[in-house]
Amino acid sequence: MTSLDKPTEDTDQTQPQDARAVTEAALFEAFGGVRGMVETVVPGLLFVAIFTINKDLHLSAIAALAVSLVLVVVRLAMRDTVKHAFSGVFGVAFGVVFAMFTGNAKDFYLPGMLYTLGLAVAYIVTALAGVPLIGLILGPVFKENLSWRTRNPGRKKAYTKASWAWGLILLAKCAILFPLYWWADTTQLGWVLVALKIPPFLLAVWLTWVFLAKAPAPIDVFAEMEAQEEAQKAEKERKAAALAAETGESDGGRHRREA
Repeated sequence: MTSLDKPTEDTDQTQPQDARAVTEAALFEAFGGVRGMVETVVPGLLFVAIFTINKDLHLSAIAALAVSLVLVVVRLAMRDTVKHAFSGVFGVAFGVVFAMFTGNAKDFYLPGMLYTLGLAVAYIVTALAGVPLIGLILGPVFKENLSWRTRNPGRKKAYTKASWAWGLILLAKCAILFPLYWWADTTQLGWVLVALKIPPFLLAVWLTWVFLAKAPAPIDVFAEMEAQEEAQKAEKERKAAALAAETGESDGGRHRREA
């Protein structure tokens, strides 16, 4: 093997690693990472823990809502993104309002369960329609927007597979939780729901990473737009310089004739 061959091999080996690292970082950003998972679990865990001890719906609900608000305040104080914490607050708030309205502690979990079911259906329907939801979510994160739909069929296929994975995993989760909603008591439902918060999510994220790591690289439409703007700017400068040169030549000729 020649010395000229070695850099090519090294590049070929590092490019997939770079693509996987970029994919991993993008997924981490999109889904909130470890901190986002903690913020998702803690309010529900606190609710079921307090309710298991004293069966007090009001205290459990207020504690869950309070810890959600604290998590948002901490994010704001650290000047960090609050989208995951805010989504948690809204989810907990809906659960609190619903449970307080019906007087049934199990209804604290019902809005989140219905949201999970709706999200599962959305993943499957959009995958069938050729506009997979996971692609709509991750496209801006990868700076490709919707370019994968028409210009990158390999990525569209990966997004479709990932959307099917998310949809089926969430449907399986709903198949466990909804029967428990009808047959189990509040504490049983709550502990099972807490236990099912992270593992299905991690499985779906891992499958998404597997599919995208094997897919073609994203098309950076933002870089393309910047390059196009730079090219247009350079073209305008070239035309302006050419026009100035022509004007200077004509003025020089006129001055020579007048002399």
